[in-house]
Amino acid sequence: MTDNHDQNQWDRVARYMGQDALTQLASKSVAVVGLGSGGGFVALSLAMSGVGRFVLIDNDDLEAPNVVRHVADLRYVGKSKVAALAELIHLRNPNAKVETVMGRIEDQTEALHGVDLVIVGVDGEQSKYAINGVCRDHNLTAIYAGVYERGEGGDVVIVYPTGKGPCYACWADQLRDDIHDTPDGQIELDYGMIGPDGTIAAEPGLWLHVVRVASVQGDMALNEMLRGTAVYRDNPANTVILANVPLEVMEGLVIPPYSAQWVNVPRDPHCMVCGDANRATEALSLNELMGDAATDDEQEQLDDTLTNTQR
Repeated sequence: MTDNHDQNQWDRVARYMGQDALTQLASKSVAVVGLGSGGGFVALSLAMSGVGRFVLIDNDDLEAPNVVRHVADLRYVGKSKVAALAELIHLRNPNAKVETVMGRIEDQTEALHGVDLVIVGVDGEQSKYAINGVCRDHNLTAIYAGVYERGEGGDVVIVYPTGKGPCYACWADQLRDDIHDTPDGQIELDYGMIGPDGTIAAEPGLWLHVVRVASVQGDMALNEMLRGTAVYRDNPANTVILANVPLEVMEGLVIPPYSAQWVNVPRDPHCMVCGDANRATEALSLNELMGDAATDDEQEQLDDTLTNTQR
């Protein structure tokens, strides 16, 4: 590949954000945890925007039913998602450095060393709580996204490891109970909700519904990695809620289809993960953080994870 080819490849990106910003992105490293329909889209989009290094973490292979909601096509069925995304990234950004990690983040925390940002693309709330603890331990900023049931909308939040903002645990505890669908207000729309049998109960809609949320997650990540450049912009709040259908995001506040609402979710001083020191040593339970639908195995696993984050 010639230097001229490289220059032509990134010409439009450089004209949009400036060469200095493009150079900065080339030096950035991002970990993408979970390479499903959303995480895979974010990883590939960031590569196409000039990000230079990726750590891809997932423990699944691509299956045929995944293809209609994934950036990887039928050529990759049977291969690991990390291998599929690594190849797709190199086909778009040959100079990108890609490290692949096959496994769960809870068992691969060393892979996060040296990254600038973590993209959380997993579905389950339990995994997000575990990642929240890992990011706090490693002083990492993370961006979480959730797609609501049937693709009716979604939300994206940026969580900093220190400061006045919430950690993911107290963010979810405050926000998840407040989101309802407009027709009857009876269905909890969180894509990551846990059903009575301890499994993920909700199903997303079409890939285009997932991608709308994932594109915001990716753009928010890109903006965060552009801090210090002329094109960086301050967000009006830490959370954006996206509607694909009419959504009542707060009591009395309905946002129309294809619109968005920024919400600033505050830190909970009594949060058992990031709250005041005199509360941080109290016992934690999955039921306290996620409701009463957890299985005994999930309860034990999360208790162990959160206990480790407090040491």
